[in-house]
Amino acid sequence: MGVSMRDGVRLAVKEINAAGGINGDKIVLIERDDEAKNERGVQISQELINNEKVVATVGYINTGVALASQRFYQEAKVPVMNNVATGSLVTKQFPNAPENYVFRNAAPDNIQAPMIAKEAVEKRGLKKVAILSDATNYGQLGREDLEKALKIYGVTPVAVEKFNIGDVDMTSQLLKAKNAGAEVILTYAVGPDLAMIANGMAKIGWKKPMIGSWTLSMASFIDTAGKNGNGAIMPETFIQNPPTTPKRKAFVDTYLKEFKPKNGRIDSPVSAAQGYDSVYLLVAGIKQAKSYEGPKILAALENLNTPYEGVVKTYNKPFSPTNHEAINPSDLVMGIVENGRVEYLNKEDAEKPSKR
Repeated sequence: MGVSMRDGVRLAVKEINAAGGINGDKIVLIERDDEAKNERGVQISQELINNEKVVATVGYINTGVALASQRFYQEAKVPVMNNVATGSLVTKQFPNAPENYVFRNAAPDNIQAPMIAKEAVEKRGLKKVAILSDATNYGQLGREDLEKALKIYGVTPVAVEKFNIGDVDMTSQLLKAKNAGAEVILTYAVGPDLAMIANGMAKIGWKKPMIGSWTLSMASFIDTAGKNGNGAIMPETFIQNPPTTPKRKAFVDTYLKEFKPKNGRIDSPVSAAQGYDSVYLLVAGIKQAKSYEGPKILAALENLNTPYEGVVKTYNKPFSPTNHEAINPSDLVMGIVENGRVEYLNKEDAEKPSKR
């Protein structure tokens, strides 16, 4: 997730600088790796604000790291554009603040979870549901969103199991789900651990559909699960193939040429596309503000005058003073893992790009 996001950001910065930068100034990109650790994220945020004097930050892969770190940007009045972390709380961490410096152009879990529940219960009629989630902020906040979404259908999970990052044996959790009569496994975790779920089902000879958050599209799930990952379903803001707009095709072609990922597949297409768009959105705000001052950039982002045709969508006034979420439910489609790639679950979504 992190490398794909970073490369999407690098690509956007390279393009913008080649076109003259921001009002004649070149973007200086300062990169740090938070290692998915909350305490490291906190250290980095203070370094970037106090030492590097950044005017804005894009990124945050992990919900927990975002929640631990972005309060420093909030206090310093430096805008943050989250482009991968999806915990519903991320943009609502400071509800009583007069100004909110946290924005996002990734799909929050409170719009992913209802899509997951709809796919399982409404579209497939699977009412005996098990939830498997990791023990991080991401997994547990996502589980809560799933339970809320299922409640609308009058469904209570027959099993709710959690595990730690890096666990390689899911036998106990899966046997509890199996013995409870689960017809489908709903997931909130990241790639390698999701692969342990798929491989664990194969190990005990029990195959049930996996439907979960967008992270089922990660290469670390697809490659580690192999054929056991086929059929996994998830909401997506962006699917690499087929590119359904000229903008998407240009992005994919340029990304592949620039970074040469193996097999011609972006490891995390969602992260790359959202990373790319996040830079352009932020730059649009800075250009409109004609300033590098946080409050002026904030005001501009909340009322962007010019639509931006991005990779994920065309952003037309994506933010307002009361809404810092650029992605809406209508911006998502369902993807399915098939033979090493994510494809459109519903072919009509690929054939009607105007819907996006």
